[in-house]
Amino acid sequence: MERTDAESIAEFITDCSDIPESLRGSRGDVPQPRAVVPWRVDDACLNQVRELDEYV
Repeated sequence: MERTDAESIAEFITDCSDIPESLRGSRGDVPQPRAVVPWRVDDACLNQVRELDEYV
């Protein structure tokens, strides 16, 4: 059997559902996202760009 690329998302989902369970990757625990630390501009960061006319 030869498959061509899916033409739509529905066709892609159908193609994926045809994959036997034994060939699908394991569904181990998904790691939780890390806590986001807020980013702040401090004096050291500001001093790096203070003399620049244009910050790129």
